[in-house]
Amino acid sequence: MLIHPMPDPVVVKLGPVAIHWYGLMYLTGFLLGLYFGKIRIRQPHLRQAGWTDRNLDDLLFYIVLGIVLGGRLGEVLFYHPAYYFSRPLEIFAIWRGGMSYHGGFLGVIFAMYWWSKKNNRHLVDTWDLIAPLIQPGYIAGRIGNFINAELPGRVADPSLPWAMIWPNVDALPRHPSPLYQALVDGALMFVILWFFARKERPRGAVSAMYCLLYGSCRTITEYFRIPDYDVTLAGIHLSAGQMLSLPMALVGLIWLWLAYRKPAPPPTAYQREK
Repeated sequence: MLIHPMPDPVVVKLGPVAIHWYGLMYLTGFLLGLYFGKIRIRQPHLRQAGWTDRNLDDLLFYIVLGIVLGGRLGEVLFYHPAYYFSRPLEIFAIWRGGMSYHGGFLGVIFAMYWWSKKNNRHLVDTWDLIAPLIQPGYIAGRIGNFINAELPGRVADPSLPWAMIWPNVDALPRHPSPLYQALVDGALMFVILWFFARKERPRGAVSAMYCLLYGSCRTITEYFRIPDYDVTLAGIHLSAGQMLSLPMALVGLIWLWLAYRKPAPPPTAYQREK
C-alpha cells in the first residue's frame, strides 16, 4: 500500500524568507496560463476579433489578483468562517494553503468585469478568451494541495493499487483525492475545453462549456474526498463542493443551450465593441 510521502512544504529557506511548494505551484500555474494564452491569442478567430498580446498580458494581471483575493476570501467565507474569524491574522497566511476554487472563480469574474469595462470589451468575450487557460493553474494548485497533504480522500478499498495512507490523518487507506481532481477537473477538462475553443463558437459558448464541465467533473470527484461539511437534500448527501458545483453545471448547460439556440454574431473587430 502506498504511503503519502509528506514532503516538507518549504522548498528552500533563505534566512527569514521561505519559499513554499504551495506558492511555487501557484506561480507555475500562472506561467502555464500565460504560455497557453500566447498560443490561444494567435488563433485566427481571436486575432480577427482584435485580441492582442498586450490585452492578454494586462488581463492576466487582473486575473491573478482575482484568483488570489477571491480564492482566499472564498476559503474563509465558504468553508471555515469560524476558524478564521477567531484568528484573523491567519487569513493572510496563504502560503500555508487554503484556497477556494469557487471563491477564486467569483474573483476572476469580478476581475474580468473590471478589465472589460476599462477596455470597452464585452465581459462574455473576455470570459470566452480566458476560460480555456484556467485549468493548468488548477492542476498546479491541486498538486500543491497534495504536497501539503491537504484534502485527504475518503477511505478506500485496500486492494486499490493507488490507495494511500495519509500519516497526518490516520492509518487507513484513502483515495488520493487531490490527484483525482488534478486529473479529472484539471487535465481532462483542459483538453476537452481547449479543443472545443479552437474553433469560433457563438458568444458565451466557451464560457458555458467551462461551467458545465467544471461543475460536472467536480461533482463527481467530490465523492472521493472527505467533505468539509455536507447536507442532505431529498435523501441525497451533498458535500460543500457539490453544493457549489451542481448549480454551476446547471447554469452552464442552460447557457450553452441558449448560446446555440439564438447565437449572437461574434465580434469581428475590436471597434465593434466600442
